Amino acid sequence: QFEAENLNVVGTPDIKDVHFQVGEPLRFKAEFEVVPEIELKDYKDVEVPYHDPEVTDEDLGKRIEEIREQKANYANIDPRPLENGDHAVVALVSVAGVEGEPVKQDEMVLEIGGADTFEAFSDNLRGLSPGEENEFDVPYPADYGAPRLAGKTVRFHATVKGVRKKELPELNDEFAQDLGDYRNMEELREAVRKALFAQRQHEAQQEAKNQIMDRLVDRHEFPVPAAYIDRQIRNRVEQTLRTMASEDIDPRSLQLDWEKVKESQRDKAVREVKASMLLSKIAEREAIGVTRDEVDREVERLARQQREPVAALHLRFEKDGTLGRIASHIQTEKTLTFLFEHARKTA
Repeated sequence: QFEAENLNVVGTPDIKDVHFQVGEPLRFKAEFEVVPEIELKDYKDVEVPYHDPEVTDEDLGKRIEEIREQKANYANIDPRPLENGDHAVVALVSVAGVEGEPVKQDEMVLEIGGADTFEAFSDNLRGLSPGEENEFDVPYPADYGAPRLAGKTVRFHATVKGVRKKELPELNDEFAQDLGDYRNMEELREAVRKALFAQRQHEAQQEAKNQIMDRLVDRHEFPVPAAYIDRQIRNRVEQTLRTMASEDIDPRSLQLDWEKVKESQRDKAVREVKASMLLSKIAEREAIGVTRDEVDREVERLARQQREPVAALHLRFEKDGTLGRIASHIQTEKTLTFLFEHARKTA
């Protein structure tokens, strides 16, 4: 009946007021949402600020120096008191200030006086020699990456286990050759410059695409099915739980009101669903499809990344519906690229 009425139903209908008597037709009321009709307007000429990024000699030098730091060798040196620039090998255990199991590191490496080392660590380890111990407080900022420590002052017991000195490789042709298929430093610099440009261009284009979608969402008014919104809210909450799990945080310890958490995600969920529906409609209008080869190439890329046989991964994705999600993602990216290419870019 839905097909006969040309209705695109969302979710499962709510059946009520059922009347059934022998010899008479079954009668009932069905309440359901339908996918709204979207009237597209002005999506090919969206104004968005954009210009290709620049890579300066200073940018290039910083990136080369980062690569050099990654290739540094840390040599153990004879025991002596720690000083600025040394890399201390320390056993740490929290003794106060954090709930639950203590924070423990058997071999944590800290650069004394380093830009990435909290001052409290440097100040309380400087001057200690291997085998010596100290106990001290470390205040963590409210926005610290590990929620378990954020905003807390934690008391640590530290034991210095060793002293290492950083040795940086020379920036010469041998250094370039050790990094890959480069004959000299000039070839390495050119490759790094191109990689930096590509990375920044990608980031700039992603930002422009996000702004294009913000403008299109604001430009189009249409009802969003509640079932779609609820599903997106669930997706956002599940992503929050996965993030907590990756940081070893037990959600129960935070005593969150999950109804309030869900409601706080509603506005963003509505915009995300609207954006998705608009992209689908634009893809349909512009006949932006996805080929089997495009899906296969993405599966091959994921297989290399996960170090799995392509055929086995393809079969698993086919069974669990991932192939469809991959195709949908590719179509979304192609549609966003189409919108970016047709946008009116301003400096």
